[in-house]
Amino acid sequence: MDCDYLIVGSGMGGATLAAALAPTGRRVLIVERGERLADSPEARDAAAIFRRGHFRPKETWLDAAGQPFNPGNYAFVGGNTKFYGAVLLRYRVEDFRPLRHIEGVTPGWPISYDVLEPFYSAAERMYRVRGEVAGDPTEPPHSAPYPFPPVPDEPDIAALRRAFAAQGLHPSSLPLGVDLEAWLKRAPTTWDAFPDSTGAKSDAESCALAEALRHPNVTLLTGTRVVRLLAEGRRVTGVEVEGPSGPATLRAGTVCLSAGAVMTAALLLASANDDHPRGLANGSDQVGRNFMNHNLTAMIAVNPLRRNRTVYEKTIQFNDWYLTGGPKGEPLGNVQMLGRVTGPILAGESGLPLPLAHWLAEHSIHIMAMSEDLPDPASRVMWRDGRIVLDWRKTNVAAHDLLVKRLKRAMRRAGWPIVLSKGFPKSKPSHQCGTARMGDDPARSVVDVNLRAHDLDNLYIADASVLPTSAAVNPSLTVAALALRLGAHLAAA
Repeated sequence: MDCDYLIVGSGMGGATLAAALAPTGRRVLIVERGERLADSPEARDAAAIFRRGHFRPKETWLDAAGQPFNPGNYAFVGGNTKFYGAVLLRYRVEDFRPLRHIEGVTPGWPISYDVLEPFYSAAERMYRVRGEVAGDPTEPPHSAPYPFPPVPDEPDIAALRRAFAAQGLHPSSLPLGVDLEAWLKRAPTTWDAFPDSTGAKSDAESCALAEALRHPNVTLLTGTRVVRLLAEGRRVTGVEVEGPSGPATLRAGTVCLSAGAVMTAALLLASANDDHPRGLANGSDQVGRNFMNHNLTAMIAVNPLRRNRTVYEKTIQFNDWYLTGGPKGEPLGNVQMLGRVTGPILAGESGLPLPLAHWLAEHSIHIMAMSEDLPDPASRVMWRDGRIVLDWRKTNVAAHDLLVKRLKRAMRRAGWPIVLSKGFPKSKPSHQCGTARMGDDPARSVVDVNLRAHDLDNLYIADASVLPTSAAVNPSLTVAALALRLGAHLAAA
């Protein structure tokens, strides 16, 4: 036996689970396909990141029509959190219950918010979240305050906050995981979509993994790709990997998948055998199904007579239309700032000439509308001929369109009269989740309330694939809270 716990992936789920298990003294092995992200000039070079795709993985997936595309999922120690916007929001109390939307009803969760709340507070401490509870009428109860005060608004964002409030909206501070002084010391940029190469952002590597590796019983194996899981009957018996020393099979008492909603599902499907012909943990035929990706629209609100003097910009949100706002009171979603969009970023994302992109960026405010994507069994990850196929079928589009319309009007009223918008393409991972969902019924879900696979006694999943619903806020903190809850469950076993 190589270890007691083998964790596949070092992103938000895997690293947090490792930190929770580390104090037990049991042997924990984290297997990560990527390497550590080294600091480099490209880490703060907008053209390198947004135009040349310097950090994007050199891999392709297929869409439903069989057309290849390059996904935006990163392969580094710390996973996608190395590049995330560091927004660490809790799901709302109502997100754990069935909710009626314009295009359907969400199924709810097999656990309530109250069950997860202590682990939300623990995750906020681990990830050094900066925020405040006051100001947002949808904010759920907290058993502990945020460990740090919110990241301060820059003057232009403070003015926008006041302009929203004057319209009767309730802007509040985004809960963020970033040490602003340390981040800006490296270079005056936003952190949204920029890689964390100095530990100034509260990513999975800088927080949870660093804590886990303080313990001698925790080992990180990098540059090693998991190929498939071996299983007999109700037990995983081995993990086949390919690393610097060639192919090998690792053995563990318990295996925990934390490779992300797409990669975890693909790995389970690729591990089909005689005992599990449809793939591991797939007796329900739900592995890979119910794939969700938030409906996201980025907006550039322009005023030719005003300048945006911000450096980082991303500090406020409002949720006035999170639980209501539709024709019959249906939820619409969350509004939050984007990180500061500069000329090189806009040119790289839009293809506009740099001088025009620079002018637009300097005379605009940058904001985002986010709506829930409802679970649909036909929206799925598949494994065909050794390749990942992603058939994402957007839902709840009418609600998102209405949210975008409302936000455009709010921006115009706030003094930014020309509002340009663009939806996020499939090549951007917009909070992927749902492909191995949690549930009480083994016929309709993949893992139970403790994240153990219904079909296998020693296989657990701790990443966004287990989320029964996407809600309409960033999922990172919820993934961390679930991983801490799983860690407590396994430690007590």
